[in-house]
Amino acid sequence: MSTDPGTAPDAVQNSSTGSSTDSIDDGWFPESVAARYDSSTDREFDPAVVERTVGVLAELAGDGDALELAVGTGRVAAPLARRGVPVHGIELSRAMAARVADKPGGDQVEVTIGDMTSTRVPGAFSLAYLVFNTIGNVTTQDGQVDCFRTAAAHLRPGGHFVVEVGVPPLRRMPPGQDTVPFAVAPDDAGGGYVGFDRLDVVTQRFTSNHVTVGPDGTGRFRWLPFRYVWPAELDLMARIAGMRLVRRWEDWDRTPFTADSERHVSVWQVIGS
Repeated sequence: MSTDPGTAPDAVQNSSTGSSTDSIDDGWFPESVAARYDSSTDREFDPAVVERTVGVLAELAGDGDALELAVGTGRVAAPLARRGVPVHGIELSRAMAARVADKPGGDQVEVTIGDMTSTRVPGAFSLAYLVFNTIGNVTTQDGQVDCFRTAAAHLRPGGHFVVEVGVPPLRRMPPGQDTVPFAVAPDDAGGGYVGFDRLDVVTQRFTSNHVTVGPDGTGRFRWLPFRYVWPAELDLMARIAGMRLVRRWEDWDRTPFTADSERHVSVWQVIGS
């Protein structure tokens, strides 16, 4: 499966690469990644997909405020704010957050620099959301539970928490295999790109791996760590944080979620609302 923010080859990097402008405080999304992030060719950056995403979120927000965990460069937060929804974002990477205000509507988004597993901001929100597989960037189960607790701590009665994430592709792996390719893309110049996930079914950790080869045969290998998580596991995390599942779709177009779905958009609501 295509994994998280930056599955395009130029949007991820190994900790051993980067540039002199990168800060270790920005984690896996320093300046060298942030500068290219919005040029990704992933489907999530397609304006039509962004529009559908924002439409669902705006409906769930209603007349209240929205909080985005891991707001990134404002790919979703800026157009949501442009629709008139007050949006606050939490983001670990200053390099990513610095791009939010450059987007139409982004100057209306307030961003707090911090870790989404623990950061708190003022106010009560009708919606909190975490998109594009970013829950997997938190590589421990406890940390993922803390993301749910962060969302619940900010939600007012009746508020919703939305997560968009892929379904672990274990059905595609025969016994003994630990690798699943998600992209093989040769280019016309003689180079190309190969992307594959390597999974540890014991720890539920995996790496998203990206190999880019130039026309001259020189290559570049980059990887990013994740923890995969099952829909039912997310439902239990929500219960721990005081929320219950109210909707689950395959995508932002509200296609029903089935056994064959490779991703899901799930909505939980504060219990007792």
